Amino acid sequence: MSATREKFSTQVSHDALNAVRELAKKEGRQFQAVVEEAFLDVVEKHSKSKARAHVLAAHRASMDRYAAVYRKLAE
Repeated sequence: MSATREKFSTQVSHDALNAVRELAKKEGRQFQAVVEEAFLDVVEKHSKSKARAHVLAAHRASMDRYAAVYRKLAE
């Protein structure tokens, strides 16, 4: 996440705002951290690549670690 912060304002429903506040409190996190995570999740969800970065990373790690097993299974 970026170290530079920028203030902005918007409007959301009372229920949505309270849900985010409760989530932050329950997880012991700052409200702004939860909001930023939500923003980044939406951006990632709507990016050109439909596969999420952490899923692709897990796939690559699995391929690196188990390439020989996958080759055997394919035979």
